[in-house]
Amino acid sequence: MKAHELREKSIAELKARLEDEKQALQDMKFNRAIAGQLENPARVTMTRREIARIHTIITEKQQEESAE
Repeated sequence: MKAHELREKSIAELKARLEDEKQALQDMKFNRAIAGQLENPARVTMTRREIARIHTIITEKQQEESAE
């Protein structure tokens, strides 16, 4: 999901999305440990970047709220 699409969501929606992404990353790591390989190894990197992007936007929104 693009950053501008994430900025339109509320903090609660972002936190829910963050938990989903973290769970997906954990599942991928588990599958890699058990099976030894993943169907799409680049998906791990994309998921980690998505998590970082969501963290950044949550922080921005919290700073905006505290500034008001």
